[in-house]
Amino acid sequence: MFKGLMTWVDDRFPATKMWNEHLAQYYAPKNFNFWYFFGSLALLVLVIQIVSGIFLTMHYKPDGALAFASVEYIMRDVPYGWLIRYIHSTGATAFFVVVYLHMFRGLMYGSFKKPRELVWLFGMFIYLALMAEAFMGYLLPWGQMSYWGAQVIISLFGALPIIGEPLTLWIRGDYVISDATLNRFFALHVAAIPLVIIGLVVAHIIALHEVGSNNPEGIEIKKNKDENGIPLDGIPFHPYYSVKDIVGVIVFLFFFSAVLFFAPEGGGYLLEHANFIPSDPLKTPEHIAPVWYFTPFYAILRAVPDKLMGVIAMGGSIVVLFLLPWIDQCKVKSIRYRGTSFKILLVAFVVAFLSLGWLGMQPATPLLTNLARIFSVIYFGFFIALYFTSKNEKTKPVPERIN
Repeated sequence: MFKGLMTWVDDRFPATKMWNEHLAQYYAPKNFNFWYFFGSLALLVLVIQIVSGIFLTMHYKPDGALAFASVEYIMRDVPYGWLIRYIHSTGATAFFVVVYLHMFRGLMYGSFKKPRELVWLFGMFIYLALMAEAFMGYLLPWGQMSYWGAQVIISLFGALPIIGEPLTLWIRGDYVISDATLNRFFALHVAAIPLVIIGLVVAHIIALHEVGSNNPEGIEIKKNKDENGIPLDGIPFHPYYSVKDIVGVIVFLFFFSAVLFFAPEGGGYLLEHANFIPSDPLKTPEHIAPVWYFTPFYAILRAVPDKLMGVIAMGGSIVVLFLLPWIDQCKVKSIRYRGTSFKILLVAFVVAFLSLGWLGMQPATPLLTNLARIFSVIYFGFFIALYFTSKNEKTKPVPERIN
């Protein structure tokens, strides 16, 4: 009966074909390590965010006079509303943790190099859409930090020549952050941007499966196939990696639950204390800072004295990531066979990124501002140095096959 049903479905929809192409008969390298958990974990967190977000929208009111009270109603009166809200807020943090580790794996093993340039670009567009989604969701609680954080970030667009003021007015929907801003951010957060993210994720996966997955050795398994066209160094994604990913999911859910039930506010880093106070346009918080996953770029913005140049530097710090496939000229993919210069540059880049993240959370004192300038130079210096050193980098011989 089931076989007959699937035959009926396959005659009208390629269900079995899609299953085979993307799971059962998709051959992945047999040497994946734990760094390759984070792609599937990102997909898991996306589902968590969508499901928890649907339940939150059932009780949330996108109204300037009612938004904060509706969040409190969810936390106090809706059955398990506190759990749903904390799942969503913790999921936002988990999303960026997983995505940053996923991107770092791509840097280490050269997953952005030929023939995976488009895979990297789709991934970067997902990251950009995720930042927009997180920023717009950050406004919705309508607390003090939500309101003033949005005020600061939106005002940055005003620094752009000619189009700055009209663009700022269009984003806000009013001359100040108001009910109109809240309504349009709500619409974009719950409908428009999630659709964009889902579309980009599908494109990202299709592009990946078209060219094949990279691996820690940086060897293209499609170069060595048997008489049936099956890669000699590959194994079917299902059941081998679909089962293996369950281990990663269990470990992830362990840490996710630990934060969710024991430290959902993260000491003020995940949910700021000021955001438990209703927004007040007449009272500015003492220290305005975005959530931790935006702070590296916020630190670069503050490190530049001129507002326009700061906005350009902040934007450039993201745009330069899109250009990475063409900046890195080395033919070798994996860090295992790259030269010492690349390893030093990568360590310096990670230290700079983490340091900028911490500095972005702190008040802008002269000492910390100077430190932010130093680490900003190191951040951009990574890409400049990589462009020149990767051309003639001394590398180790790469094996023909996965051992």
